Amino acid sequence: MELRQRINAALKQAMKDKEAERLATLRLINAAIKDREIALRGEEGEPTVGEDEVMEILARMVKQRRESVRAYEEAARLDLAAAEQYEIDVIEEFLPRKLSDAEVEKAIDAAVEEVGASSIRDMGKVMGALKSRYTGQMDFGSVGPKVKARLS
Repeated sequence: MELRQRINAALKQAMKDKEAERLATLRLINAAIKDREIALRGEEGEPTVGEDEVMEILARMVKQRRESVRAYEEAARLDLAAAEQYEIDVIEEFLPRKLSDAEVEKAIDAAVEEVGASSIRDMGKVMGALKSRYTGQMDFGSVGPKVKARLS
């Protein structure tokens, strides 16, 4: 099933089950996707958001919420941090599973070989190859230093 269809099906189920918090999060996801479609409509004319773009939107939403969780925890607002964490859990249901550390290392090695990277100057090419293939499956904030170490 296509990702957007899965999101809409989950939204309908949350309505039936009267799960207000889940419903609110799913509506936020749909709103973010529609915002992207509106932005594309101005650029290209035909608003079509593909699977990859939806994955990027979801990954960006998770990243924003993780930053919020950190900020709330630092401010001792654990109630707000818990609400953000719940949203992260709902959003991650639609992302592919995260890669383990060993799988991340293998993916980095494969990307380095694929682009023929030999120095730190090729880091952008390696990161681009990883992002095109593993969006939503790895945290690129933590992968960047690993790629840098591998190329040094």
